[in-house]
Formats: sequence, C-alpha cells, structure tokens
Amino acid sequence: MPTERITFTGHAGNTLAARLDLPEGPVLATALFAHCFTCSKDIPAARRIAGRLAAMGIAVLRFDFTGLGHSEGEFENTTFSSNVADLIKAAQYLAARDMAPALLIGHSLGGAAVLRARAGIPSVKGVVTLAAPFDPGHVSHHFEAALPEIEAKGRAEVCLGGRPFVIGKEFVDDISAEALAPAIAELKAALLVLHAPRDETVSIDNAASIFTAAKHPKSFVTLDDADHLISRPADAEYAAEVIAAWAGRYIGMAPPAPPPGAPEGILRVTEADPDGFLQDVQSGPYHHALADEPLAYGGTNRGMSPYGFVAAGLGACTSMTLRMYARRKGWPLEGISVDVSHDKVHAQDALPSGPAKIDQFTRVVRLCGPLSGEQRSRLLEIADKCPVHRTLESGARVVTRLETTEHSGA
Repeated sequence: MPTERITFTGHAGNTLAARLDLPEGPVLATALFAHCFTCSKDIPAARRIAGRLAAMGIAVLRFDFTGLGHSEGEFENTTFSSNVADLIKAAQYLAARDMAPALLIGHSLGGAAVLRARAGIPSVKGVVTLAAPFDPGHVSHHFEAALPEIEAKGRAEVCLGGRPFVIGKEFVDDISAEALAPAIAELKAALLVLHAPRDETVSIDNAASIFTAAKHPKSFVTLDDADHLISRPADAEYAAEVIAAWAGRYIGMAPPAPPPGAPEGILRVTEADPDGFLQDVQSGPYHHALADEPLAYGGTNRGMSPYGFVAAGLGACTSMTLRMYARRKGWPLEGISVDVSHDKVHAQDALPSGPAKIDQFTRVVRLCGPLSGEQRSRLLEIADKCPVHRTLESGARVVTRLETTEHSGA
C-alpha cells in the first residue's frame, strides 16, 4: 500500500501531520479518518482499516489532531470544536488535490467529531462511526477525578492510557455544551453505525441513540466481541470490509474503464494467521476470498489451497471461453461444467529438498444441450485456447520486488 507522509495547516495555523494511504490501482473514492480521544493516526485500528480500504480502492487520509502525535500545537488548548475544525481543514486539503472526501469515518470521540463536521464538508455522501459516543461529554469520565481541579484552576494534568495530558476548562465546557442530536438529524448523508455490544468504554446505548436520531438511509452493524479500540486485527479488517461494502451503495465507487489490452488490477494477498497458512485475498473493492491449506498440511482448511485457486482459474476461464464461442456461433449450448484436478500434493512441492515434479491439470468438460458431434469436438478444441490454459502450458515469467516501506508495527 503506497503511503504519503503529508502535512497541512490546521484550524489554528499549526502544521498537522497526516498519512494518505493510497490504492495500488485507481482511486475509486476518498475517505477521511478521525481517531479516538488522545489517540493518533497511527493506532493499529486506524492503520488496519486504512490499509484494508486502500486495498479496496478507497484512499484514506488519517491525521493527528492539533497537539497529538506528530502534529504541532498544545493539546490543552484544543476542544471538541477545534477537532471538528481540523477535520474540515483536512477535507479542504483533499479537495485542493482533487480528492474531496466522499466518506467520513470516526472512531470513538472521532466518530462524534465526524457527525458534527459533516455539515462543513459538502462532498461527503457517507458517514461511519466506530464505537462513538452520542454525547461528547461522555469522555469526561476518563478524567472525572480531575474535574474539580480543572474547574478551580482552569487546567489539570491527567493520566490517560499511561500518558500525561493537560486538560483545559475550555475543553470540558465545550464537550459539556455539545449536543449532537440536531447535527445527526440534519446529516444529509448515509450513516453506518458500527459498535460492539460489550464495549466497556462507550456502551452500546450510544449507538442506539445515534441510530435513532438519524434519518434514513442508515445502517447498524455489530462488532460482536471487539474491544473499544478495535485492537484485534480480525475485528479491524471486518469493520473495513463492512465499510467498503456499505459505502459502495452510496458514494459511487465505479472504477474507470481500463484502456484496451490493459492488465487486470492489483490483487492483494495478506497473511491472516501467522500461526497457520490462512491468507486474505482481496481483488479490488468487491471481491474477497480466503486461501488456506488442508488440516493435513498445517492449515485450517478455511479456504481453497493456492493450487485450488489456479485450478479454479483454469476451470472458470475454460467455461467462459466456451460460452463466448458458442454464443458467437449461435450454437444451442445450454450449460457448461468443468472439473479440474491437480496431481501435486499441496504443500510438499514448496520444500527446497523436494523432488522435481511436472504439474498436470486434468480437465473434464461437460456440455449440455442439443449439440452435434462436430460442435462438441470443436468446443473441446476451443477449450485448449482459453487464455489461462495457454498461460499454464507456455509458462509465465514472475517478477518479484521488495517494497521498502516504514515498519508498520502491527
């Protein structure tokens, strides 16, 4: 996933640090991500969700709010309203690059911020909240013991997530006065609410309130037993898949038509289980599958094997080629099925000391319909002309390069 390190000017003139995660292929849409209270753009949930969405063709800008992460400014001088203003500035930066965001995604307090910011970002067609509070004042329970000191002295240092932060009275007053219900009612964008029923930081009641206050179109999807920070990779990837599938209905993600003869887009395979062999296969924004090995070879048998995918490609290409030919000839071909088998044992041929073997794919073609013997014989010849068949028989050159990127940390 290509990632640009960028900066832009925030609401108070400070330089804000951001990352723009881009698809390998064409950008089908752009999303703006708002992180949780006192978090940063680099928390695992933000990185994983941005990476998954980028693999689906959605560019994602995630940035540090003023005074957090690598952004300039003093956190104690910020408020909920200033976070909203920073979001609008981020959207303006994207618009200046001809990438105006069609999607806002906010996690926890960031979810409340995107609900408020929507009115100031006209390009937005969809808003997504993850474990968001209905009342921004909810975050004050993180530093409830310090509220008397903040009231008396105007500020207090508190420990949040093991780190010291200075909370100012202006922040407390701002979140206390904030009421999101009117903003949600006038959202004028599709809404997706994602929340875990067991969230111990922001209860599921908040999701119910957000959902009830919104007008249609609106959707709610449970994150099951995910924690508030969506720290498990599987939960973050599930959330991203739901977001991408949902967004496709509302934000117009039709890819540009490729030029004649252009190769297919990027297919990304990501390891899903470091202790086994499970792989997550994503082809563009709409197609997703799992690859694995059988139990006998150390896998969990949750998807087709790599050779199974090769065999599937041969079978599918054969059937498509036959259909295309019969359609062009006007022949009465009513149905096609192709059985493909591969004679190699699944994982053993990957061992360096393994014996050399020749791959053999056995293909059995079934043709339904009142076809003549001559037509059936011709279709069998055409099966050998399918592009995948030709690739397998002639061989292919694989070019491999190592992408040099910063260490993800997760």
